[in-house]
Amino acid sequence: MSVQMIGPEAEARLDWLALCDAIEAGHARPRAEIADIFLYRGKDTLLSRAAWIDGLGQLVKTATIFPGNVPVGKPAVNGSAAVYSDLDGTLAAIVDFHLLTKWKTAGDSLCAARILARPDSRVILIVGAGTVGRSLRQAYGAAFPGARFQIWNRTPVSAERMVADFPDTEQVRDLETAVRAADIITCATMATAPVISGDWLQPGQHLDLIGAYRPDMREADDRALERARIFVDSRDTTIGHIGELKIPLASGAITEGDVLADYYDLASGAFARRSGDEITLFKNGGGAHLDLMVARYILDCMG
Repeated sequence: MSVQMIGPEAEARLDWLALCDAIEAGHARPRAEIADIFLYRGKDTLLSRAAWIDGLGQLVKTATIFPGNVPVGKPAVNGSAAVYSDLDGTLAAIVDFHLLTKWKTAGDSLCAARILARPDSRVILIVGAGTVGRSLRQAYGAAFPGARFQIWNRTPVSAERMVADFPDTEQVRDLETAVRAADIITCATMATAPVISGDWLQPGQHLDLIGAYRPDMREADDRALERARIFVDSRDTTIGHIGELKIPLASGAITEGDVLADYYDLASGAFARRSGDEITLFKNGGGAHLDLMVARYILDCMG
């Protein structure tokens, strides 16, 4: 069996809404077996994630996160992804790491927003003007075509560059004012201390948290979690691993019971908005099972 080599050229065949459908369909299959390995050296991280889903096969994805690359013009995140056959375990495909990560990360959050955000959301604030922030602009634009987009970044020059690439996106300087006025707030920062205050949140908003991936990282404070109905993509990859939840769980600000549902609860209806005035919060933790679902979607699109 030949091994497919999937590069950036595949992007022209992909669709954000179809990807969300594939993620939902993937969670209707038997629950994934997953395992993560984290290694650290100061602020640098080596993350290896593996998943096996009956009917989809296996995937191993390794990522290196070196924040110090950004000031010298290199990507902070790099890595590789391999997909294996569910039939015989042979290598089926090597998928471009950056392509897969882009569509998995933004698609994960978009899938949740299609369910948890109000359908009439018209103001979408992106917090963080990095690579993921740009992906979020594309993804959310597909599902909320009539929305007005705003961007805030700690370093204004990065936001200015993003506005240059997306002229219909407005740069904002006052984060609190922008959060209060938005319908959807999606955060993709490298923050270790909260940048979003729960006191700023308004009834009916949807808060999408992406950036924190280590036990010492978080983007929203305790008050935000206390005021919101909390959802995650996977309990297995978030609750005991990421500071966004691990820190407030340890302090007693929230309990595990406050995490109401993950994507495996879609069929039961537990993963849902109940009313127009509640605040919903989604923690995007990723996970190799999502990479596998997205990789299989990409492979299907390539024929």
